[in-house]
Order: sequence, then structure tokens, then C-alpha cells
Amino acid sequence: MSCVVAIGAQWGDEGKAKMIDYFTPGSDIIVRYQGGANAGHTVVVKDKKYVFHLIPSGILHKGKICIIGNGVVLDPDQLSKEVDSLKDERLDVKSRLLISDSAHLILPYHKAMDEALEEFRSNKIGTTNRGIGPCYSDKCMRIGIRAGDVMNMDLLREKLDFSLKIKNLQLEKIHGKPTFKFDDIMDIIERFKDNFGDMIKNTQGYLHNAVRDGKKILLEGAQGYALDIDHGTYPYVTSSNPTIGGALLGTGLNSFNVTEVVGITKAYITRVGEGPFPTEDKGEEGERLRLNGREFGATTGRPRRCGWFDVELLKQSCSINGITSIALTKLDILQGFEKIKVSTGYKIDGKKVAYFPSSILNRVEPVYEELEGWDEDVTKCRKFSDLPKNARKYVNFLEKSIGVKIKILSVGPSRENTFEKKG
Repeated sequence: MSCVVAIGAQWGDEGKAKMIDYFTPGSDIIVRYQGGANAGHTVVVKDKKYVFHLIPSGILHKGKICIIGNGVVLDPDQLSKEVDSLKDERLDVKSRLLISDSAHLILPYHKAMDEALEEFRSNKIGTTNRGIGPCYSDKCMRIGIRAGDVMNMDLLREKLDFSLKIKNLQLEKIHGKPTFKFDDIMDIIERFKDNFGDMIKNTQGYLHNAVRDGKKILLEGAQGYALDIDHGTYPYVTSSNPTIGGALLGTGLNSFNVTEVVGITKAYITRVGEGPFPTEDKGEEGERLRLNGREFGATTGRPRRCGWFDVELLKQSCSINGITSIALTKLDILQGFEKIKVSTGYKIDGKKVAYFPSSILNRVEPVYEELEGWDEDVTKCRKFSDLPKNARKYVNFLEKSIGVKIKILSVGPSRENTFEKKG
């Protein structure tokens, strides 16, 4: 048995879906383990772009079982849209998709609360208003509605009545917002049961049976390490754990099942929303990275903030996640830069620090090294030796600085633009 975990090693948007697509042929089961429809995972196949928000991107490969794990917060409307769009592409989904009975449902009042809270804040988080945080909050408060609750509709009605009373009070009395009717929410839940009830399973048990049967499992997260609610740049983080702990909690697997942890990282770095970003380039080169890399959110369309590779962030990410290898994406976007910056350390108040200070990251000054760029087109390269000399130097410099082997390289958006680094 092998269980590979693919983790975003920066602030998300590292190209995880592309790498999941790359690893899927060698897997039997692909599991999404946390997050919700605030994540947009993009895969390009033969110039056709697919964007996934909830369904694991491994669904594009015939015969693969895909699971929405217990750590995911599930928007029934978004799931219906994704299934319908894939059906239009003649992809069989329902016979290959399982939903954890422990996954919590995002309902309209979660989205309303998300928007109201963001309006209420003096310091904006930059939330997507998809209801993610409020749904996880209900989970922790033990008033959430789970997918498996549809198996006992009488009990579900009792739970919803209690939860909705609390939400309506908060929306009306604190935020002055419209409230929701019980029957309207029940209609959404009943449609979810009709459409997906047969797919709801105890996925924890299913996965452990798969382990015993020697199946190969691939775990897919959303967002990235530095947005982890415990280890990221709090409070400018997501509401779950994209890190290795979230992979285990969000699937029910244990650490002894995991055989490899792949950190997905761009050859530069981006961030969506608010929060500290030491290597952000707010000038012409940052804008050039954004335009070259088409750095606009797949979920929100918002322009991403862009900057230079941050070694300290990657070293911390590797330590916390136990990353055994790295997949480096979007190397092609650096083509044409005369000089390429890499932050190899930080200073605080003029003194060098050799760690990632997540709580005071807004005070750090990055220490840069500059490497020579290249003008050659790398999108046609299919092995490491095909890359221009300076591109190879750049990759090797990152590998040596991070201290973890770069195993996979991506030099373009399509499947054929991905290859193993050998040599």
C-alpha cells in the first residue's frame, strides 16, 4: 500500500490540481481532505480547462474512485453544479464519487453570516464569502448539519431548527440582515439527499478497508501551508488545516498509512486576500508575474498578489508537513526576467532570523539573492537537461536552499508539460 499526500507548500494556488492529475494514474483512490468551495483547482487537458471546487480533480481519469472526505465543508448547490458540468463533458461522476457521512454542509445562512462578519470587521480578512468559516465554526460549536444526517430526517429537522434559530438571531439582531425560513433550507437539504444520498458513506471505514486491500491512495488538500489556521499567518488564514495534520483528520487515516508527502510550490509565490507577504513585489515585476502567470483566482477572479520565492517559508513548510519531495510548478512564468530574486532569509530590526515568524511576519525584511534569468522558451522541455542552463541553476539553487529534493517540474499548464527531475 502507498498513500501519497499532496500539500500546497506556500499560500495556496501552487498548482495542486495539476499535480494531482499527474499523480492520479498511479492511484486507485483520490481523497479531498479539507476546505470547501473557496478553493479553485484547475486542470488543463488538450487545451480544455476544468475547474474543480469540491470534487477531487482525479475524477478526470476513468476508473478512479474519488472521495469528499470528512474534513471538507460541502456546499450542496456547488456540488450539483460541478456534477452537472462534468456530465455535460460525458464524464461518469456519480458511480465514482463518495461523500463522507461526517462532512458538514454549507447552507445559505453560512454564506450570509460570512458576508456579514466581513462587513463588520475593521481589518478585513479577504474571505471569499462562500460560508467556509461559519460552517467550520458550527462544526466546533456542535450545531452543524452533516451529510449523514439525511439518513434520519426527523432528527435532522430538530438539529436544523436549533441551528437556524441561532443563526437568524445573529443575522437579525447583531448584523441587521435578512433571516432564513426553515422550509427553504429543508428544500435544499432534501434535494441534496435525492441527488447524492446514495453516495454518502462512512468513508473512514472505506479507506481503512482500501488500506488493507493494498490500494494506492492520494490525498488532496486545498489552500496552502501558510494559510493553515494553526500554523499560518493568523488571522489571515483559512478556517481549516491544509497541512499534514488536516490530511489525517480529514480522512480518518493515520500517520503510519502515509508513505510520501509531496509539497507543491510555484517557482515564485502568490497570495490572495489580505495578510503579510514579505516577498511581495508591488512594482512592475510583480505585475509582470501576475500577467504572465494569469494570476487571477479561479474561485473569485480576484488578482493575486505576486512576489519572489521565499526559502524560509518553504523550509518551515517542509518541517511541519514532513515533506519528502517537492513539485515545482510554473517555471515557465520566469522566462524573460533578466534577474530573478530569491529570499534566502529574514531580518527583524536589522538582525537575521533563521525561522518563519508567522505571528510577526509583517515586521520582517527579506534578504535576497539574485540569480541570472533566461530568455529561452521552456514549455517544450520534457526533461531536466532540456532546460536552459540558468533555469537548471535556478532549480538546483532552490533545491539546495530548501534542503528537500525537487522531484517534479512543471513548465506549462498542460499534462505534457510535467516531468520528473533527473540529474
